Amino acid sequence: MAKPIDNIIVAQIDALLTNETNVIANLSNASALLKSEVDDLNWAGFYLYDETSESLDLGPFQGEVACMHIAKGAGVCGTALANREILRVPNVHEFPGHIACDSASNSEIVLPLIKDDHIIGVLDIDSPSLDRFTESDEETLTKFRDALLTHIDIKSLDRV
Repeated sequence: MAKPIDNIIVAQIDALLTNETNVIANLSNASALLKSEVDDLNWAGFYLYDETSESLDLGPFQGEVACMHIAKGAGVCGTALANREILRVPNVHEFPGHIACDSASNSEIVLPLIKDDHIIGVLDIDSPSLDRFTESDEETLTKFRDALLTHIDIKSLDRV
């Protein structure tokens, strides 16, 4: 059984990103922090929303190679984005339309990244274990996401 996700990552992400304005650097360090501090993960990273194609495009991540584009509404990531809601999936193989970017992933949690009603993308975290993410983990990751969003300048996304 994986250890619960410790709330310390919320303070860590805030301290790590203080006074840093580069979006790619911030997302890169956020994914590295998750991968190093959270037990039993095989992928942690970001998909960034492209308004032109209405798709999620691969952003900074830690893990195996990944799908490069995910249509809005497709798979767990695209569904979380389209519905603007967190999806915690205990068994991805039972999720209708699941996109298997890494066959080792068995459970997943996806948190939409939305700031000032501007869609940035999603935070996607996968585990090789079934039912890895608890309600408590979701609460901690929501705080992590919210802390991260305070360090994202949506105006700078146009340059990404």
